[in-house]
Amino acid sequence: MKKSKNRGNPGREMKMKKSKFLFVSIPLMVCLLGLIVYQYVYLGVQGDIASVQESEAIKTKTLEKYITLISERPQLEKKVESLKEERKAEESNLVEGQTLSLAAAALQDTVKDIVMRSGGTISSQRVAKPEDLDKFKVITVSVDTVLPDSRALRDILYAIETMTPYLIVKDIDIRVRNYRDPREQVVKLDVSALTGSR
Repeated sequence: MKKSKNRGNPGREMKMKKSKFLFVSIPLMVCLLGLIVYQYVYLGVQGDIASVQESEAIKTKTLEKYITLISERPQLEKKVESLKEERKAEESNLVEGQTLSLAAAALQDTVKDIVMRSGGTISSQRVAKPEDLDKFKVITVSVDTVLPDSRALRDILYAIETMTPYLIVKDIDIRVRNYRDPREQVVKLDVSALTGSR
């Protein structure tokens, strides 16, 4: 009977098993190590790169918006200046005053000055309750006056209607003072204007 070579040498058999085990386990460990590196290192780095690229894209878009806005700045400044000029022009059409009382007093003084320049005398003045008109207020002043003739009335109406700030004759009541000498007239004027005062 022949004896097996390997049976007689148990150390050699163990070495062969170890070498087979190492021959299989080393590539398997290398594969597992490769998978771990791929999963945790490579994919993590790729995720970080993607997030950095996304952040870069967002910052680039924001920077482009800022550059566009900066390039539009001269046009916007011109537009703001034209709007300021328009606003000043519009404000010149309003009766000025920090409060409604001051605006009404300014309107009274303006109407009084117009009447006095035309040779009229004022017997009384009243301020009506202000009315709302969108973001503005309408102030009205009632003036009772005595005028020397119809020419003075014509001059007063012309001065009121062509004046800046805009004044409007809301109501007018004209009566002859003396029927024997119909030159003098008693006139009641209601003059209105817009104000931005509150």
